[in-house]
Amino acid sequence: MNKRKYGCGLDAAVDLMGGKWKALILWALHFDTLRFGELRRTVPGISERMLTLSLREMESTGLVHREMYYEVPPKVEYSLTEFGHSLVEAMTPLGEWGESNLDRIEAVTGGGNT
Repeated sequence: MNKRKYGCGLDAAVDLMGGKWKALILWALHFDTLRFGELRRTVPGISERMLTLSLREMESTGLVHREMYYEVPPKVEYSLTEFGHSLVEAMTPLGEWGESNLDRIEAVTGGGNT
């Protein structure tokens, strides 16, 4: 992520979230600590590569914590930091708005399948 000045808080928040996948990963992790494979199953349509890249970026920005357990086989778990939880709290009203307007949004976007 490039360092830059933001025009407003919404600009900063949207830049930090960086699109659809990060928002869905944040939402999944807000319910529980998950391993990579669990996350991949929880976020339909995401490729392994995109999940890896997104998790790395989210870890570097302080949204996600990665815990490595040195055992055989190695185990890695992902969870939200306090910073990540605070972003999910801010996203919740937007998700609720989306749920209450889902039919209308699907009608104007062609179903939302990307």
